[in-house]
Amino acid sequence: MHELNLIYGVDLIGTFVFSVSGWLLASKKKLDFFGASVIAFITAVGGGTLRDLLIGSQPVGWMRDENYLVAILVGIFSGMLFKKVFERLRKTMFLFDSIGIGLFTILGIQKALAFELSPIIALIMGTISAVFGGVLRDTLVNEIPLVFRKEIYATVCLVGGGLYLLLGLTTLSPAFQMIITIVFIIAVRIFVVVKNLSLPSIK
Repeated sequence: MHELNLIYGVDLIGTFVFSVSGWLLASKKKLDFFGASVIAFITAVGGGTLRDLLIGSQPVGWMRDENYLVAILVGIFSGMLFKKVFERLRKTMFLFDSIGIGLFTILGIQKALAFELSPIIALIMGTISAVFGGVLRDTLVNEIPLVFRKEIYATVCLVGGGLYLLLGLTTLSPAFQMIITIVFIIAVRIFVVVKNLSLPSIK
């Protein structure tokens, strides 16, 4: 029960953080309130929605729990009221984003496995959960999505998800498996950004 509460709580926090990031980008693009709210919403739940549709889990997750909508609304109004604070805390937001993609990768894998899909498909679903909200966000504001640029982003989710699946074969508790995976994803994300590492672009 404690583990489920932990996952649920951090999932809501991740939803909040992605909502804020969507709002900030939309604000930077000078969108109106409605447009920015749509971008915040899509950023927060777009990946999970696509995952649920692909695996046939309907209604999709946020439709079953209004707390996700509350988290998005809190993110929107937080972005409005504390825009300058969040912009000064870019490193903090980067950390939360890394936590978010780590958790959403795990949640996506867990949900796909619960639908008795293969580990490979579960890994793909986990990555979709983590990154496709950002893909939709960037596409709608006319930017090349981060995942399609040279920065190592989705690759971190794939490797971290693979680690999580391997840890599932051990005797470690599910909570430790999750913590180790999230720490790994955060550490790798920080390392590749600090070292300015990237995948080679196609010539």
